[in-house]
Amino acid sequence: MANARAEPPLSGARRKGELSAAGIDRGWPHQVALPADQVTGAKFDIVHGFCKGLSLCERGHCVRRDNVGYVVFCFADPAHAELFRARFNGERFDPKDRGRGSNDQEGDIAKRPRRVATRRR
Repeated sequence: MANARAEPPLSGARRKGELSAAGIDRGWPHQVALPADQVTGAKFDIVHGFCKGLSLCERGHCVRRDNVGYVVFCFADPAHAELFRARFNGERFDPKDRGRGSNDQEGDIAKRPRRVATRRR
């Protein structure tokens, strides 16, 4: 799912004990995106009911592409992600395509070069 943008955080801070984006990407790297309108109302119960017993992370995330919001479901087991993707006609989402920080609210994150951490002396 190229050309996706991270939704801006509401407060910019996590609550103590809450999974970070990096923690989710490490523990649940198999991610599937569904258009947000497929996960609202009664559809919410259907989607989450299907996930019972699967390796779904308790916390997902949202991205936007072409002014369409997507909800991203994160799985530890690739077979579970594939079952979910096939059932709901979702798109595979590469965690590397999710932006990091406030600078990623604008532009196309898939085409920008990745930042490389350097050590300061």
